[in-house]
Amino acid sequence: MRASGRKTRALLSSVLIFFFLFSLGTQPAFALSTEDERIAGEEFQAAVRRQLQMLNDDFANDYLNDLGQYITRTLETKVFPFQFYVVQDNDLNAFAGPGGHVFFFTGLIAIMDQVDELAAVMAHEIAHVSARHLSNRIEQNKAMTIAVLAGMLAGALLGGKAGGAVATGAMAAGIQKQLSYSREDERQADHLGFKYMEESRFNPEGMITMMKKLERLSPAGTNAVPPYLLTHPAGPERVSTSETLLSQYSPKPDSKESAGFRELFPYFKAVCVAKSMDYQTALRSLSLARGDPSESPVAQFTMGVLEKERMDYPKAIEHFERALKGAPDLLPILIHLAETYQLKGQDRKALEVAERIFRTDERNKSALYLTGMSYQNLEDYSKATVFYERLASMRPVKDQVFYNLGVCYGRQGKLAMAHYYTGLYFQRNFDFRTARHHFLKADQLAGNDQALRNRIHEAVKSLPKESLFSTSDRGSKSGR
Repeated sequence: MRASGRKTRALLSSVLIFFFLFSLGTQPAFALSTEDERIAGEEFQAAVRRQLQMLNDDFANDYLNDLGQYITRTLETKVFPFQFYVVQDNDLNAFAGPGGHVFFFTGLIAIMDQVDELAAVMAHEIAHVSARHLSNRIEQNKAMTIAVLAGMLAGALLGGKAGGAVATGAMAAGIQKQLSYSREDERQADHLGFKYMEESRFNPEGMITMMKKLERLSPAGTNAVPPYLLTHPAGPERVSTSETLLSQYSPKPDSKESAGFRELFPYFKAVCVAKSMDYQTALRSLSLARGDPSESPVAQFTMGVLEKERMDYPKAIEHFERALKGAPDLLPILIHLAETYQLKGQDRKALEVAERIFRTDERNKSALYLTGMSYQNLEDYSKATVFYERLASMRPVKDQVFYNLGVCYGRQGKLAMAHYYTGLYFQRNFDFRTARHHFLKADQLAGNDQALRNRIHEAVKSLPKESLFSTSDRGSKSGR
C-alpha cells in the first residue's frame, strides 16, 4: 500500500518542527554533539516509521543494509552506526536523517538500472551524515519562523486542494530553504561520495545518470519536482562537477563484494517494484509486459514474486523452480521459494529449502526467520525459540521476532520471558502503555532470575518517562 502525499507532508512538517524545537534548547553555537545527534536520530527514525510504511521483505532489507555497511567500511571515522531502510512508496525520494538513519523509497529504486546508481545515491547520503551536514542544518533551523512552521502544519492537516494552497507558499519559503542542502554541502557530499564509491569498487558515473534521470522526470514549468531534488538540488553545476570528477576516475575490477551486489541488484529491484506497484504497472516497470518472460533467472524470479504477491502460490513456486535451473542455489530465489511454501502451508518443504540456504550462508537472517516460523507453525516451540533467539542477537532485528519469541515462550510456559519479549515488541511499535504492562508482568514473574530482571529494568528505562516504574504503577498492581 502506497503512503499518501498527505502523510509525507505531515512527516516533513513534524520533522521540521522537531528540528526547530530541538534547536531552541540549550545547544552550543556550533553543530550538535554526536550524542545529541544520535538521540535526535532515534526520534527521527521513530517518527518516519510511524508515518511511512516500511517494505516487508527480509531479502530486500538485508541487501540494502549489507550494501550500506559495505560502503561505510571506507569511512575513516564512523561517527554513527548507520542503518538503512526501504520505504514502500512510489515517490522519487531518498533522505538521510540525523544519527545515520538513511531511507530509500521504492519509487526511486524502480528507476535505477544498475547497482552503481543505488550505490551513488547511498554514498552521497552517507557523505552528508559523515560530514555532519545534518547537524549543521538542524542548528541553522533556529532561523525558521513560527509562521512558516504553522503554514506547513496547516497545509499538512487540511490536505486536499485547500491544504495544498496553504502549504505551497510555506513549502516554497520553508521546506526548500530550510531542508535543502547548500551548494557547499552538495559539493562536499559529491566529492566524498565519489571517494566512497571508488574505494568500494562501484562506478561513480551512477550519480550522473541518476541526476539526469531525475531532471528528465522534472519537466520545466510544472510542479512535478521529484522530492529528492527538493532537498538535494541538482542542475548543470552538479552534473559538471561530477563529470569533472569522473574524468579523473580510473575504473578498477569489481571486488568480491561489489560483484556480489551487482549480481543481486536485479533481484533486489524486482522485489521493491513487485511489492510496491500493482501487477500491470510492475510488469511495465520491469519490462515484462510483452508476452511471456524469458527463461532467464531474473525474469522467472520476478514473475514468481509478482505471482506470490497475487497469492497464486502454485504459479509462484513454478517460476521460482524454473529460476533455480538457471541459477542453482541463488539466495534470493531460495528465500522467496521457502516463503512461498510457508505461505502455502507446506512448512516441511520450507524447512528443506532453508537447509539449502544454510549450506551457502549459515547466518542468513531470512533463512533463520523462515526456520523459526516453520517450527512455530509445526508447534515445535522449543526449536523455534532457538532460531528466534539467534535473530534477536543480530542487528537490526525485525519487530516480529520479538512478538514470535513472546508467543513461543508463552506456549512453553515460560511466562516471564514471554511477557518480556512481548513488551519489546510493543515498545518497538510505540505502544508504550502496553509495553509497560508486559514489562511489569515479566518483572513479577521473573522470580530469582536476576539476569532477566536486569534486562527488564533496562528495557523499562528506555521507555518515555511516563512509562517508568512509579508509585502509580505499584498502585495499579494492587488494583487501584
